[in-house]
Amino acid sequence: MTENGGQWERELVNKLATAALKEQRRARLWGIFFKLLTFAYITVFLLMAIDWKGGDVGGSKKHTAMVEVSGLIAPGTDASAEKITTALQAAFKDKNTQGVIVRINSPGGSPVQAQTIYDEMKRLRQKYPEIPLYAVVEDVCASGGYFVAVGADRIYVGKASIVGSIGVLMNGFGFTGLMDKLGVERRLITAGENKAMLDPFSPLDEKDKAHIKTLMADIHQQFIGVVREGRGKRLKEAPEIFSGLIWTGQKSVDLGLADGFGSLEYVAREVIKAEEIRDFTISEGVAEKLARRFGASISSAFVEALLRASIR
Repeated sequence: MTENGGQWERELVNKLATAALKEQRRARLWGIFFKLLTFAYITVFLLMAIDWKGGDVGGSKKHTAMVEVSGLIAPGTDASAEKITTALQAAFKDKNTQGVIVRINSPGGSPVQAQTIYDEMKRLRQKYPEIPLYAVVEDVCASGGYFVAVGADRIYVGKASIVGSIGVLMNGFGFTGLMDKLGVERRLITAGENKAMLDPFSPLDEKDKAHIKTLMADIHQQFIGVVREGRGKRLKEAPEIFSGLIWTGQKSVDLGLADGFGSLEYVAREVIKAEEIRDFTISEGVAEKLARRFGASISSAFVEALLRASIR
């Protein structure tokens, strides 16, 4: 009886000691977590302060305003219509802006987004007639990127820039042959005879194909109309211009798709005569990036530590 009682007491003491150690580990982990969280908040605050000060550099001087259109022009990207138009509005509104440059390095994207940016460029140019608006092309200015560019007074390119692609495309895949080989049956039920148009798991219907080609032709004509409006008599009447082909920057000047050669700095210095460049582009800042990544790292590390503590 005494031996059993002693055994029971030792087991109880061991359990209590183990529980106390686990609790201490959890307390340490929570302490580390809150310290890291406090450090993160302080770091983000300091970075935001630096970003704010950095974005205001040159604000009291005469400057060239720059808005960058980089990457895919689509909702939710840095080149979305929402971000670009907001940046353009701020650039034109600034009382020290001597001219605005839209720097483009984009393969295109949504025609709706590009049209929205183009329309806003035209509206702002009319609202602020004393502020010139230029487009400067870096590596690529194709399709929707060029749609945006023609909203500027003049377009400057590099000799090796890629310019053009004035056309519209829609692509996809068809899997009917693969389904036949695999013995897969497609079961599709719709309300509306055209609801399954271009379904990749059904054979291509020639009627659907003809409708889509008509739709794309309409959008293409809208694109052509914008280019003709933006470029005017500078555009050479060559049939291949609207065929979807692309050209070098040098050839684009010959065709009237662009006006001359020049970089961002060149246009600011020699054309606008305001060498200092102020960036109005709206994008995810350093603070936001670090906060997101650092926060994710802390959460991941903390969860992993808790799991380890609970396993022991």
